[in-house]
Amino acid sequence: MGRVWRAADEMLDRQVAVKEMRIDGLDAEDTRTRRERTLREARATARIDHPNVVRVYDVVDEGERLWIVMELVVGRSLERVMVEEGPLGPRETARIGLGLVAALRQVHAGGVLHRDIKPGNVLVESGGRRVVLTDFGIAAIQDAKALTMVGMLVGSPDYMAPERISGRPQGSPSDVWSLGATLCAALGGRSPFSRDTTLATLHAVLYEEPELPSAAGPLRPILAALLEKEPTVRPHLTEIEAALHPIAHPAP
Repeated sequence: MGRVWRAADEMLDRQVAVKEMRIDGLDAEDTRTRRERTLREARATARIDHPNVVRVYDVVDEGERLWIVMELVVGRSLERVMVEEGPLGPRETARIGLGLVAALRQVHAGGVLHRDIKPGNVLVESGGRRVVLTDFGIAAIQDAKALTMVGMLVGSPDYMAPERISGRPQGSPSDVWSLGATLCAALGGRSPFSRDTTLATLHAVLYEEPELPSAAGPLRPILAALLEKEPTVRPHLTEIEAALHPIAHPAP
């Protein structure tokens, strides 16, 4: 959804992240859609003020490019952590899950669905223990006009809830599904629905039961619940938090 640069805010003397979004498309309709999606990302994120959600400071419009000025989170994406250090254990995975639950509680309370939760959109701060949800490029704000074109899926299929793929109504349980797939990837190195082709991945999401990571251990029951095909039976954020907390913070 764009390139991200490290930059200096000379007016306020601080380091920031600047996301460069090219919006020149093949035709006027494509350009309009890209512009609206970029502005939607900025608006969606700016509505939320929470330590587990990346902060947006400004948007700069330069015609063919839009720039989103954001908080600089010094750290790595969960995807990069997995590549460089290998899969995580249940305790660290549960800790990251708690950070994402806190983020989603604020996101959903603000009338926003993220719709693209995956390891690449989760930042793990260096030194500190903060987990930050970022990249709201395809977020859906309640009462906002849909921008996804007919016949086109926007997002990562192996982290996409089955109701999104099948065109059924979406809601907070859709983000809960993506959270489950992300935590499985943290434990096993990839989404439990990843296949060799996009069509095979979509089939797996819609019809196949997830192969939970062998390292899931005490996380196995909650992960299975998060990845239920039927949205209405997936646990609520409060239940997820209650299941993750004793694993992330075991009693001495």
